[in-house]
Amino acid sequence: MTDPRTDRPEQATARVSVEGADQLMLAGVNDGNLVELGRATGARVALRGDHLSLTGDVDAVSRAEAVATALVALVRDGRTVTADDVLRLSLTERPVDAPGATNGALVLPGARRGVQAKTPGQAEYLKKIAEHDIVIGIGPAGTGKTYLAVAAAVDALMRKRVRRIVLARPAVEAGESLGFLPGDMQAKVDPYLRPLYDALDDLIPFERIQKLIETRTIEVAPLAFMRGRTLGDAFVILDEAQNATGMQMKMFLTRLGVNSKIVITGDKTQVDLPRREESGLMQVERILHGIEGISFHYFTDADVVRHRLVRAIIRAYNDDAAGT
Repeated sequence: MTDPRTDRPEQATARVSVEGADQLMLAGVNDGNLVELGRATGARVALRGDHLSLTGDVDAVSRAEAVATALVALVRDGRTVTADDVLRLSLTERPVDAPGATNGALVLPGARRGVQAKTPGQAEYLKKIAEHDIVIGIGPAGTGKTYLAVAAAVDALMRKRVRRIVLARPAVEAGESLGFLPGDMQAKVDPYLRPLYDALDDLIPFERIQKLIETRTIEVAPLAFMRGRTLGDAFVILDEAQNATGMQMKMFLTRLGVNSKIVITGDKTQVDLPRREESGLMQVERILHGIEGISFHYFTDADVVRHRLVRAIIRAYNDDAAGT
């Protein structure tokens, strides 16, 4: 918007109350959160007493007000926020915790900590997992596809909605042969399953994970080990599904038993299958849309919750692939 008298962007001012929020946590280290808020939105930001003062172009102030409101809500909830969180909020059309946003959260009984959606996309993903028997999450690295699915599985197990968790991954070679890795078969496939163990380890104390694995309440296994089984009363996750073949994907989906839920995650840009093999993830994307009880969820680079450079790297690769 421009001022017709000066042909310059129209100026505006807004105030966001920070009452009830820890101001040091809100501002961040060396006021890094406020600096990032101004950089990301184009507004001038100042913390004055019990409010944030926002000035600048109308559009910049409007955007900064929405992000600041979401940021204050997070801090009031006692959550630590960083400059990366500010940037992530600024990239979404409706920041999580802003008025009207869908706010996804899992409070895991007996777990190390709860899990909170950091973007509207993540909140919608958790909502779909709660409401559908099969959810297929597709998107770039760092968006929380696997982590949130594992958290939802742990939540279901601890609330006794299922009796076990089954986590699977294709053991697909990416430039190196399994045969050259030392150890027995379990030692050979463990590196492929490590991301699933890492997600569990972040949610459940190590000793408890060991006990749950020993009693087969939690099972982590290569996709090939799923053949011939019926997975009833279970929360089943297939990670890195872009590296499952069409036949493997069909085999996996038909393992679904009574009172079970399946979550499939994958990134279509990181297929390690030989060129002659069609990715099972791309196949189900083509043929399973529109079936009641199956939901697809698409993440974007705005959902990336790792280092901000991960988001920039993903965008650079996408731009290169598009020839821009």
